Amino acid sequence: MPEYAVETEDVVRTFRDGSVRALDGVSLRVPRGQVFGLLGPNGSGKTTMIRILSTIIAPTAGTARVNGFDVVHDADKVRRSIGLAGQFATVDENLTGVENLRMIGRLNHLSTRDALAKARELLDRFDLADAANRIAKTYSGGMRRRLDLAAALVADPPLLFLDEPTTGLDPQSRLGLWNIIEGLVEGGTTVLLTTQYLEEADRLARQLVVLDHGRVIAQGTSSELKSQLGATVLSLNFASAPDAERGLGLVSDLAATPPNVEGTLVEFTVRQGPASAADALRRLDTAGITLAGLALREPSLDDVFLTLTGHRAEDETSDVASPRRRGRRR
Repeated sequence: MPEYAVETEDVVRTFRDGSVRALDGVSLRVPRGQVFGLLGPNGSGKTTMIRILSTIIAPTAGTARVNGFDVVHDADKVRRSIGLAGQFATVDENLTGVENLRMIGRLNHLSTRDALAKARELLDRFDLADAANRIAKTYSGGMRRRLDLAAALVADPPLLFLDEPTTGLDPQSRLGLWNIIEGLVEGGTTVLLTTQYLEEADRLARQLVVLDHGRVIAQGTSSELKSQLGATVLSLNFASAPDAERGLGLVSDLAATPPNVEGTLVEFTVRQGPASAADALRRLDTAGITLAGLALREPSLDDVFLTLTGHRAEDETSDVASPRRRGRRR
């Protein structure tokens, strides 16, 4: 068994006769037995990478190996060694839960008896046993997503690709799916997870790669990425946008990273939180500027992404061809 579940080297994928680069030289190493996160906004190239690794499309250039198999030359072997659950549930809405999983078991060459046994086992594991004989169209969004994830596990793959699996789910359903994913990893499954939810990446992924416009812009653990920003984020909420503009000019030299301004809110990282906050208050008070609020907090992955890209993870929804934004003032 290879050391890495996924290895890619300088993967490029272009569309529209080469005018759009969805991936622009991406190299990954995904260790076994953990959740590996691909983090980025819509249009960053996450789903394109999953489509290449699952052999749905071929790379334009570069190489990719999954469980030791080349995604182009050994596509059949790759497909037999992975499970895939995408952003939207792909189960047949006109079949019951047990019929969906039994059908997939038969497609994976399980006997009728084994396919049914596997279906029952997975329905119980994903807390769907009571709904086993209900038509899938009657399932809630969270139930459908769990059924879709169960379907990806029928063949017991050692590697599971989850492409934004919690998109559109309510907080309770999202938390339930996170617990399931953590349980899978405890059982030995390797998970490659794409997400634009920073909280999700922080909770689940041991290693992270941040993509933006098809390129790797950062990688490491969540803690390592946060440590790049300094110890503390100083958040200043002003009474008005003009006050924020004026106040920023008075305190910007305290910032360890370029400040982010959103209306009346000014945020930046500082090396010495309490001392910097006290200094900022003195300067603003001397200038006659009153704050509506002040807070010190630990950096988040959202702060990391904002610093790296100039926009928050959820800000972009267009395709990869959208131009890179400049600066962080909005």
